[in-house]
Amino acid sequence: MRTYHYFLLLFWVGQPYQSFSSPFSKRTSGFPEKKKTLELSGSNKNELNRAKRSWMWNQFFLLEEYTGSDYQYVGKLHSDQDRGDGSLKYILSGDGAGDLFIINENTGDIQATKRLDREEKPVYILRAQAINRRTGRPVEPESEFIIKIHDINDNEPMFTKDVYTATVPEMSDVGTFVVQVTATDADDPTYGNSAKVVYSILQGQPYFSVESETGIIKTALLNMDRENREQYQVVIQAKDMGGQMGGLSGTTTVNITLTDVNDNPPRFPQSTYQFKTPESAPPGTPIGRIKAIDADVGENAEIEYSITDGEGLDMFDVITDQETQEGIITVKKVLDFEKKKLYTLKVEASNPRVESRFLYLGPFKDTATVRIMVEDVDEPPVFGKLAYVMQIREDAQINSTIGSVSAQDPDAAKNPVKYSVDRHTDMDRIFNIDSGNGSIFTSKLLDRETLLWHNITVIATEINNPKQSSRVPLFIKVLDVNDNAPEFAEFYETFVCEKAKAEQLIQTLSAVDKDDPYSGHQFSFSLAPEAAGSSNFTIHDNKDNTAGILTRKNGYNRHEMSTYLLPVVISDNDYPIQSSTGTVTIRVCACDHHGNMQSCNAEALIHPTGLSTGALIAILLCIIILLVTVVLFAALRRQRKKEPLIISKEDIRDNIVSYNDEGGGEEDTQAFDIGTLRNPEAIEDNKLRRDIVPEALFLPRRTPTVRDNTDVRDFINQRLKENDTDPTAPPYDSLATYAYEGNGSVAESLSSLESVTTDGDQDYDYLSDWGPRFKKLADMYGGTDSDKDS
Repeated sequence: MRTYHYFLLLFWVGQPYQSFSSPFSKRTSGFPEKKKTLELSGSNKNELNRAKRSWMWNQFFLLEEYTGSDYQYVGKLHSDQDRGDGSLKYILSGDGAGDLFIINENTGDIQATKRLDREEKPVYILRAQAINRRTGRPVEPESEFIIKIHDINDNEPMFTKDVYTATVPEMSDVGTFVVQVTATDADDPTYGNSAKVVYSILQGQPYFSVESETGIIKTALLNMDRENREQYQVVIQAKDMGGQMGGLSGTTTVNITLTDVNDNPPRFPQSTYQFKTPESAPPGTPIGRIKAIDADVGENAEIEYSITDGEGLDMFDVITDQETQEGIITVKKVLDFEKKKLYTLKVEASNPRVESRFLYLGPFKDTATVRIMVEDVDEPPVFGKLAYVMQIREDAQINSTIGSVSAQDPDAAKNPVKYSVDRHTDMDRIFNIDSGNGSIFTSKLLDRETLLWHNITVIATEINNPKQSSRVPLFIKVLDVNDNAPEFAEFYETFVCEKAKAEQLIQTLSAVDKDDPYSGHQFSFSLAPEAAGSSNFTIHDNKDNTAGILTRKNGYNRHEMSTYLLPVVISDNDYPIQSSTGTVTIRVCACDHHGNMQSCNAEALIHPTGLSTGALIAILLCIIILLVTVVLFAALRRQRKKEPLIISKEDIRDNIVSYNDEGGGEEDTQAFDIGTLRNPEAIEDNKLRRDIVPEALFLPRRTPTVRDNTDVRDFINQRLKENDTDPTAPPYDSLATYAYEGNGSVAESLSSLESVTTDGDQDYDYLSDWGPRFKKLADMYGGTDSDKDS
């Protein structure tokens, strides 16, 4: 039969929790006398006997944070196989066995060696067994039990944050949520009230309150104004044991800030503002700044400015400076001191964003009066128009009045004004102006075909203050006058076939006219009177400004007449009628049967009998003339070779090439004979340039010369003697330059520097007689000064 052994557990069963607070006085001291034992007994016989038991423990209980000097007693293990002879040995295994918990292997007493903290570990699971000390074999099956740590209130509540930060809008209703704080307690929430936390407010009343169970902070006072106080510090306490006396507590700080709402309208610190501005201030010029005060901040303090009323509603404007929230008064239109000196404006400042729940406080805007004084500035004269347009006929005589301009001083002083023409816009001085009344008149003849429009600038200047001046453009249109005759559009040279028929068209003519009549050109074509009756051709006017040349007979003979010159008269239809005569060259040519030209040269007539008497005489005369020319040419060359290089010491000649900067260049080889200095009468009166075609048959005007210039002769003789006696003088064939300027130029002085010494204007009309090259000087010195008073 198998023998069963039973394990006996002994526990202290007096008062159930008495052992928690009554430590043993000694580690080896005995146990309390009263015990209750759960006993399992058996024998080696085949039958099994079970002892009756009152109860069975499956766990032990210990108080945490034991502070006694001895080990804390837990309980006792005992087996019914234990006879007290020391043959059995008790062993313990599991959580903390041998370290936190030890067992007396002989008696089975279990003790805790250290202070236990439930917050670190609330439950320990261990296993107990009794073994035979001699054999080491278990006499009881292994039994598992639990040691549970009983909680005590040894942890205060802890908030999740040391400092909370929260915001709430100002003027919020009572009970508005602000923030929720949370505190936790490490004690056992299932055992007693050690972990039951209650919240209360220690600082921050009467502005805020806290819910005791949830930790939610709410507003407790109505109409809290940020402008009065913005920051609040609230202290919240969390206490365990349900808030009862003796409970542990912890605190936290909550910093609450009131955020701004638009509950304040803008207000001007003063009701009236005054500014000054000169009348010359251009549009957009800032005059001054105004600012309304708004106690709010951020976008609630943004202000818009506007001009709502006043005399200068259209003369000034106001804009908002987004950085400073100031209103900037600016000029909108050009001011005029003489018209208005003082403006009064009503300026309004308002909030662009308004909260409707605060409208009961009144309108969120304010107004102020702005007075602007305009200061007088000396202004330049003002013309009556921005630009002037005038017309004049091209046949107008010099000093003809075209029109007038007018300018006035806008200032109250009304200073007198004088007028002038900007000569940079009228280089040719074609127009002048009366400096007193502004009348424009011509100083030269006009030609529409040369220049149709003249664009000049007129200047008006204050007489008392020449720095004050203004300008105005003047556009003068030259009206056309029929002063040009029509002409052929091109040079016409045509041909007629020898076999041409009568009334055959051989050429179409067209004409041009420099004039521009209002009704358009209407040309008429006809033969010149001298050719109208005897001409072999006729003119047919097409009435469309063209005409055709027609043959008048059948057949032409190029041997009898090879070329015809046909004069054609072209007339216009304007007033006065202008006409011109053009010549058309018509050659007689041989043509094929299609009318295409083949040859227009007349063949020479060859007579079988030889040359005629007249032809022989002409040939003989030509030969004689040729021989005489050759003989004369040879004689001239022989005479030139015999002439010595230098005739005498005093007859020194050299060729000086004269270059004209206006033309000529290297081709202009007209020589200047220095010997003329000795004999001024040797100057050729009619000597013209060889490199250009003369433009006029008149000669330059000059003063008569002195017949015998003794000064020049004495000067040259003196220089010759000095060179002859000077051993360092140049060689004989060198050119010596004598720096003698003479008595003056034959053209006299053209300088105007001395003109100021004369009492009256000099007459420069003779410059026009010097030819086209002096025309510009004649215009400049002959014209009337435009600035001179009329």
